[in-house]
Amino acid sequence: MLRKIVLGLLKKMKFLPPSFYVKVYYEYYTGKKLNLQNPVEFNEKIQWLKVYYKNPILNQLVDKYEVRSFVEKKIGAQYLNKLIGVYYKASEVNIDSLPNSFVIKGAHGYNFNLIVKDKSSLNRLKASYLFRKWLSRNQYYRGGLEWAYKDVRPKLVAEEFLSELDKEGIDDFKFFCFGGNPKVVQLDVDRGVNHRRCYYNTQWEQIPITRKGFKPMDHQVEPPKNFEKMLDICRTLSKDFPFVRVDLYNLDGRILFGEMTFYPGDGRNDFYPDEYNKILGDYMVLPTIPKNQKYITGFA
Repeated sequence: MLRKIVLGLLKKMKFLPPSFYVKVYYEYYTGKKLNLQNPVEFNEKIQWLKVYYKNPILNQLVDKYEVRSFVEKKIGAQYLNKLIGVYYKASEVNIDSLPNSFVIKGAHGYNFNLIVKDKSSLNRLKASYLFRKWLSRNQYYRGGLEWAYKDVRPKLVAEEFLSELDKEGIDDFKFFCFGGNPKVVQLDVDRGVNHRRCYYNTQWEQIPITRKGFKPMDHQVEPPKNFEKMLDICRTLSKDFPFVRVDLYNLDGRILFGEMTFYPGDGRNDFYPDEYNKILGDYMVLPTIPKNQKYITGFA
């Protein structure tokens, strides 16, 4: 108990050296000690990437606006959701000029999302408060020193509202990709209504993985008919990185890009059963830091 208190106090000291801070952060949330010299489990390796993998392109790819040009170049603009606007100040968001349904999200972090199905019922005062709050936050300091977000300029992005026939929410396919190879698919359904989650391999065979706080799927889900196309897209987008999670939507056969995530769950949410923390960790081959350098600053 005393150690937990000490770790909690240290966790607030974001100015600590990252190589020390991530050890505090990891142990506080998982109860496990982190060995940065020989990381084994998936989340251990995510912490290693935070500290030592500083490829500048990550700053672009975690930015939900700037990543669009990367996606367009790699796979084509047809896989991008329609962009409505980009805003650097809350006062720039003119609700009256937006369509009746839309989504506004913070491009510089995660869990900054406002989904509006009918703007006539939108509490505009509350929305303005959220926008100001989001724009004042830096994801690097907000979480566990996720390096890729450190220098991302805060901004808001408005996009077209997406929906699927006969569904309250859209299904979210999250592909865990290792060195350009998708290995595990996390499927989230009915988010915001009756959120459930399950995991599949690339043959669409269910994997018995769970994570705390999420309901397991109560029925078998059929793979999209163009699932192989989704895998090809993930291979193209992820091929230059030791690990990245590529999120896609599939709306009645129409594939759309969601985002690229390099530190899912901030590297602190374990999988259950415990053996899968090592299984997924084994998929990730960490690059070698070049001689006479402290970090990896390019493609390895």
